[in-house]
Formats: sequence, C-alpha cells, structure tokens
Amino acid sequence: MKKEEIKELSTQDLKDRLVEMEKDYLQLKVNHAVSPLDSPAKITQERKMIARVKTELRQRELNNK
Repeated sequence: MKKEEIKELSTQDLKDRLVEMEKDYLQLKVNHAVSPLDSPAKITQERKMIARVKTELRQRELNNK
C-alpha cells in the first residue's frame, strides 16, 4: 500500500487493516524465530507499513480536534 492509498481509506478501514497487519507482523516474527525466512526484509517492510497507518490515524485524530 502506498501513502496515497492509505489516505483514501476511511478511518474504520484503516483501523481494521491495522489490526490485521499487526497480526501478520507478529506471525512473521514467530515464523522467523522458528525457522529463518527467505526474505527477512519483509519483517521490516511490515513494521514500516504499520507505522504509516498509525501515523495517518494519528493525523486524522489531531485534525478532528
């Protein structure tokens, strides 16, 4: 997902995706601890995407005040 795509989503969609992304991220970390992933950079990409979504949610929260 790109930054523009994140901005187009509704707040509720972002919250739903955030929950799903955090579950996927935790599963990736567990899988990597058990047996190394083919691409450990995927963990970093997931973490950064979660941060992007959280940033957008926080910006919307501040703009609504």
